[in-house]
Amino acid sequence: MESPDLDDLTDEDLARQQQARRELMGPAVRALLELSQRGELTTSHVELSAHTLRVHVRTVWRNLARARLSEPLRRGRDRFEITEDIRTLLAYHRGNVKAVHKELAQTAMKTGATPVSLSTLHRAVKRDLTPGDRAGLKSGIPAARGHDPHLRRPPTVRNEEWEGDHKQAPVWVWADGRLVKPWVTWFCDCHTGMIMGWAVTPHFPHRGSVLAALRSCILREGPYGPAGGLPTRIRIDRGRDFLSHAVQDALGAFAVQVDVLPAYTPHLKGSIENLNRAATSMFFSALPRYVHAQKLDARRRAGEKDPALTFEGFVELFAQWACIRNAEHKMAGYGDLTPLQWWNSDATPIRDVPAEDLHAFLLEGDRSTRIIHGHGIRFKGRDYMAGWMTGRSGTRVHIRFQPHHAQQIEVFDADNRRHLGTAYLADEASEEQIEEVYQARADRARQLRRDLRNAEALRRRRFKAVTAAGPAVAEGAMTRKQAAKELRSLRSRRRTDDLPANYMPRRIAPSAEWAVPQPAASPSPEHA
Repeated sequence: MESPDLDDLTDEDLARQQQARRELMGPAVRALLELSQRGELTTSHVELSAHTLRVHVRTVWRNLARARLSEPLRRGRDRFEITEDIRTLLAYHRGNVKAVHKELAQTAMKTGATPVSLSTLHRAVKRDLTPGDRAGLKSGIPAARGHDPHLRRPPTVRNEEWEGDHKQAPVWVWADGRLVKPWVTWFCDCHTGMIMGWAVTPHFPHRGSVLAALRSCILREGPYGPAGGLPTRIRIDRGRDFLSHAVQDALGAFAVQVDVLPAYTPHLKGSIENLNRAATSMFFSALPRYVHAQKLDARRRAGEKDPALTFEGFVELFAQWACIRNAEHKMAGYGDLTPLQWWNSDATPIRDVPAEDLHAFLLEGDRSTRIIHGHGIRFKGRDYMAGWMTGRSGTRVHIRFQPHHAQQIEVFDADNRRHLGTAYLADEASEEQIEEVYQARADRARQLRRDLRNAEALRRRRFKAVTAAGPAVAEGAMTRKQAAKELRSLRSRRRTDDLPANYMPRRIAPSAEWAVPQPAASPSPEHA
């Protein structure tokens, strides 16, 4: 094969070839030195090496002479290198090389040394510090970890490893009369990429969210499934919700190993982190009121005035997207198969759990023993009733419940731990009554905020503007308009219950035939 014409090569190609020849000079000289030690070296050997490396024959002979004297082939020269002090300066100035150069130049002027140039410092930083070091000195350890390679875990089977996490949806939705960003608690199977189960809350998730998500992961009957069963291992972070006693009991009772990862190590649970990023790019970003939408100017974002989804609508759309991703999204790393196809192609047996067993472990337990009485079971100041309680008055029971879901509880016999049944809230308030309570709370909060704002306005005194040094003088002047406005506001604060309930103010002037009470006459000066 003919070598390419030198005229067709760019400067970058020529520099790359020159660097390659420099790297080959050492092996070539060592091979010639070995021939010389065996007495087999000839001039043709040196000429062949010089022709291959495209250097002069005398260059090869000089390098061979240096090799015989154990000298380096290339004469080293002193160059500027990054020291520990310069690394400290880079960290102090947040990675600003120019600021470090300025400080080095000031130090060199004080000592009378020759200051290093800015270009030399830039080359040394780029040569002696890795991209991870530069990112860490500028932004910290998490930024440095972004440049670290991570090993892939060996392939497993379905339900071998799960990963769980909380994800706050970057979308504003309406819930309970206000805009919130809901939270998603979910688990995924690391082998198939399957979304095993999830739970959505309009506020920060709690242990009840984790228990509800675990329940949807394990059960396979409708509306759950088709994936499910018990995993062998679950990887979670150090969130207090995941580490609560209820979750530990729920997983440990079924012999599920829990691997608690160190704090701030998302790379150790990459499957669920990839799922979080996929949900943002594939689902959340397409919803109205997406908080990271394109900016129209410095303050406004596209679509920020669009009507927001309701919480029920968001949950419905999220459930549809989770089903579509499991059944229709093809993954390039899995041979263009969907998570559901990859799950069904695995013949690993599934450890199913009866639904009645989940009542015992995926619910929070109450330590006290309750008694079934004539009005049912008294629990947290509420009465719970069910038809199966007939004839069981006086029975000692234990209660298990899902946190923050007070509509129903699960009842177990205190003696043999047998599940007796589900009890429901006996006197549950209607939607109108609950809305009235919420409205009263909102009115009270608005009144308190109004009082606090008025107090702050009263606390802020106005002072006269001055043009010379002197003490601050309060501004006491007030216009007639300001005084009348404040008097009207004070008069409007009179309590309405000071007047009779059937009081109606007079709208027209009284007739001449009416008897109208007259104001008392003031005493004359002579009677005073």
